[in-house]
Amino acid sequence: MTDLTGKTALVTGSVQGIGLAIAKALAGAGARVAVHGLANPEEAQAAVAEIKAAGAPDARFFAADMRDVAAVETMMADVAVWGGPDILVNNAGIQKTVSFAEADAATWDAIIGVNLSGVYHTMRLALPAMAERGFGRVINIASVHGLVASVNKAPYVASKFGVVGMSKVAALEYAASGSRASGGVTVNCIAPGWTETAIIEPQVAARAALHGGDRDKGVADLLAEKQPSHRTSDPSEIGALALWLCSPVAHNVTGVTIPVDGGWTAQ
Repeated sequence: MTDLTGKTALVTGSVQGIGLAIAKALAGAGARVAVHGLANPEEAQAAVAEIKAAGAPDARFFAADMRDVAAVETMMADVAVWGGPDILVNNAGIQKTVSFAEADAATWDAIIGVNLSGVYHTMRLALPAMAERGFGRVINIASVHGLVASVNKAPYVASKFGVVGMSKVAALEYAASGSRASGGVTVNCIAPGWTETAIIEPQVAARAALHGGDRDKGVADLLAEKQPSHRTSDPSEIGALALWLCSPVAHNVTGVTIPVDGGWTAQ
């Protein structure tokens, strides 16, 4: 069992989906959770309540547009005053399926800003303090598209490949920080394949339209094309893996990207 009592986790994009599932998994192990997202007050309050109900001794909401460096810096400073983060999970992300011919500069800037630059800024602000404490965990949700490409996803794939590469650099820079006793500082990526979250809904809808609006057939279409298991993942399964990466026994697991993709990247 992983005991995160006394630890503070910041999980970006944690008002729904994978981020919320990870936040709840860390809460269940006793971590305080800094909840983040672009949400209205009711949505933020609901996420905080759900995370407290999962076991967090405290949870607070922090709003920051990940494209806005000043906003990210303010959030990180506020979380530092609160006592963390000991654990940083970069889950916030956006996606737009668009071809090179149809893409524009605004799409590129938005996706790179949230998915890559935002991750860079949280990491550069969190890692030095983790090294001083001798313990830290950075878990970047990179997507299977940080390992392989798909058509019509150039900005998204570029952002996620960038996250994987950047995480390896950070892992090397902080590999010797701390000790087995203190837990060390590790930086890793999780690369989910098709997971039941809102971000895949536009693609599900497009496939469903080919089958008379049947969502189940749309999902089956997506899975048949890329994911050999023909099963989606549940966000809670990503949460369980993130929790394990925070455990003391994972002190020497760093610089890796772990696919949860039903064999997608094994092909």
